[in-house]
Amino acid sequence: MTTRKRGVQGELPCPKTWGGRRKGAGRKAGTGRRNVAHRARPVHSERHPVHVTLRSMFRPLRSQHVFPTVCLAIRGATQRAPERFRVLHFSVQWDHVHLVVEASDKRALSAGVRGVSIRLARYVNELLVRRGRFWADRWHGRALTSPRQVRQVLVYVFGNFRKHSRRALARGVDAYSSGVAFDGWRKLTSGADPPVVAGPSHEAMGAEVVVGVSKTWLGGVGWRRAGLIGVDEAPLASVSEQAPKAEILG
Repeated sequence: MTTRKRGVQGELPCPKTWGGRRKGAGRKAGTGRRNVAHRARPVHSERHPVHVTLRSMFRPLRSQHVFPTVCLAIRGATQRAPERFRVLHFSVQWDHVHLVVEASDKRALSAGVRGVSIRLARYVNELLVRRGRFWADRWHGRALTSPRQVRQVLVYVFGNFRKHSRRALARGVDAYSSGVAFDGWRKLTSGADPPVVAGPSHEAMGAEVVVGVSKTWLGGVGWRRAGLIGVDEAPLASVSEQAPKAEILG
């Protein structure tokens, strides 16, 4: 009896040129501003206010026709459940919005910012009979854990227009912000309104701006230990350059 030898399949040389880790692999870095990375958000403490930035594909948000609608959206989100989420301060720029918010926990923070985003997009789209994507990116948040950090962010939010316009030396409060309702300005006599930089009238905007009342020590009292804010004060640096910090990426 004879046995038949089983054949062995031959192998062809095939260099690995696709997949795997190799030099030059992956998506190439783009130019301009990077999108917010996909990272897990840290646990949020109700004791810490948060600086939130929302970047829009629509522009200009900074318009006397659009700004009242933005205020309406922020007011609605703040008044919905103020014990869980509230907007304390905000400013509106050409294509982005800065918010200083407080929330009772991480879930309330995410839901609250999402509520502001949805309301703002829906209200502005309805105003302008517009359709399509509104926000350019996910929201970016930074927890504020010290009085100095809160004060730095307040200066940054209220003085942000000085970075993006030719009014850098103008003395006064940004008309496209909640600065007209802010009570932490330096050297203002009791009951006096802060001077407003050219824009919507103070009377018109004062009726539209509605923000929440701080329920944290840092947001209400603590930041004042670092000094009140001058109406002509400008941000010294980008928020991203201020340290230490804890990012909350949404």
